[in-house]
Amino acid sequence: MGRTRDNAVAQTEPVLLSKTELRQRLQQVGEAMYHHQHPFHIRMHAGQLTRGQMQAWVLNRFYYQSRIPIKDAIILSKSEDVAFRRAWRKRIVDHDGDHDGDGAGGIEKWLQLAEAAGLDRDYVISTQAILPGVRYAVDAYIDLVTHNTLLEAVSSSLTELFAGQLIALRMDALAKHYPWLQNGLAYFQGRLTQAPEDAAFAFDYAAEHAVTPQLQSLVIHSLERKCALLWAQLDALHYCYVEPGSLPPQPNIFRPESS
Repeated sequence: MGRTRDNAVAQTEPVLLSKTELRQRLQQVGEAMYHHQHPFHIRMHAGQLTRGQMQAWVLNRFYYQSRIPIKDAIILSKSEDVAFRRAWRKRIVDHDGDHDGDGAGGIEKWLQLAEAAGLDRDYVISTQAILPGVRYAVDAYIDLVTHNTLLEAVSSSLTELFAGQLIALRMDALAKHYPWLQNGLAYFQGRLTQAPEDAAFAFDYAAEHAVTPQLQSLVIHSLERKCALLWAQLDALHYCYVEPGSLPPQPNIFRPESS
């Protein structure tokens, strides 16, 4: 944690940015580092992935999805502000679901996507077939949130500033190129409205509480770290299932019937 803070301090913004300038600076990070530019996603959106490769993505991405409400619960535990906790706990309900509502949160909807992809629900939930690289990257995200300040933890969620556009693109691409997933797209439909709402709240919080150039640099650095962790997940998928297609020797790793 000390090294993370030292690196962030060394790259402190030269002056205090206005809220608009901070937003522009974060946008620059997204344009340069967000995983919409990863070769795996580019292939996906062009319809160039096989059924097995898509199954591998859905299966491995579930590990990330399953950890999102855990991450949000950790963030809740860091705040003594009742108003903040009331606003942030919406995220947990969005992913875990609410039995007082329709009961289907983001995790359940992702499992529906997995079933549409031809994967067994219990097999996916077990996470036994997750690539080591994906597991490591997701666990590193939990560590980032756990061991840093509330401001840094909130700022790591600012990838949602860019998620809306990617989700819309992905929905169109999946419907066009992978019609066998058609019955599993409810997750993305929900995130079209949830992600922009969540991003607006997180950005307003970061902008309000990053009152010095050093704190603004921590906001930016936290977003950069999160982008890197999302990219690392796709690196593992691409290396193991696309090019060069070198699956690790662990016996439980998912191996598509056709590649």
